[in-house]
Amino acid sequence: MDLDRYRTTVAMSDPGRRAGLFDNLPRDPSALAKAVQGLLIHEHIAPAYGVTLSRDQHAQAHIRGVEQILDQIVARDDRPLSASRGAGERQVGVCRHFTLLHVAMLRRHGVAARARCGFGAYFERSQYIDHWVTEYWDEANGRWVLFDAQLDECQRELFGVSFDPADVPRDQFLVAGDAWSHCRSGQADPNAFGILDMHGLWFIAGNIIRDIAALNNREMLPWDVWGAMRLKDSELDQSFFDRLAVVSSEPDAHTDELVALYGDERVGVPRVVFNAVRNCPQKL
Repeated sequence: MDLDRYRTTVAMSDPGRRAGLFDNLPRDPSALAKAVQGLLIHEHIAPAYGVTLSRDQHAQAHIRGVEQILDQIVARDDRPLSASRGAGERQVGVCRHFTLLHVAMLRRHGVAARARCGFGAYFERSQYIDHWVTEYWDEANGRWVLFDAQLDECQRELFGVSFDPADVPRDQFLVAGDAWSHCRSGQADPNAFGILDMHGLWFIAGNIIRDIAALNNREMLPWDVWGAMRLKDSELDQSFFDRLAVVSSEPDAHTDELVALYGDERVGVPRVVFNAVRNCPQKL
């Protein structure tokens, strides 16, 4: 198992010239999650904090890189990142932004961490909602731990979350490959996986590609579309996704294949992706 590839801030997790902002933060994953929660607000949960977002604030959810996220945070408030901002003054993002910033902070302190794309069972009853969480290596116990850095006290109460977000049970968050395998084996209904009016194997397949990309340190927006992603179940190469699902489920047991798959144009992130929310192609 190659932990070193997840100890370095690269590509979108790289804070760049803002790296020094992380240096005075604690190393503890829970303390870092609290810092993230004081810096970000979820685009679609803002009303729970009494915040109505402007058009410009909504646009912040399309920012991909940590350096650019930090640019905007300190432009509004140059206090240390440990200082919680008022809810209406926080940077707007979605689960992927909470995860990516948490991962970047952990990596800056030498902790192996990676973003995982999949589905949370704790937002709507009997539904697995499109979601991202952090997965970090717990040296003391020799295992990967799922951590939902988005779930502060407000959201735990809002969604009735009873487990510890610092150690999310694997049946409460399914990485995309596990979701696919559960559905293909008949253990789960594909129509329970997705978000809003988008559900099915095609949606799970898209998240498998996003998860494989994230495992190769390319943490894309949840609505970025490329490669073998499709809009209908009937258009999927299911045998190909069966194999991708195995790698997503057990990435450390298939390290060489994980890297090789990213070299496949059906999986690897190209220079131009389609932003499905803005309905337009975007250069990276």
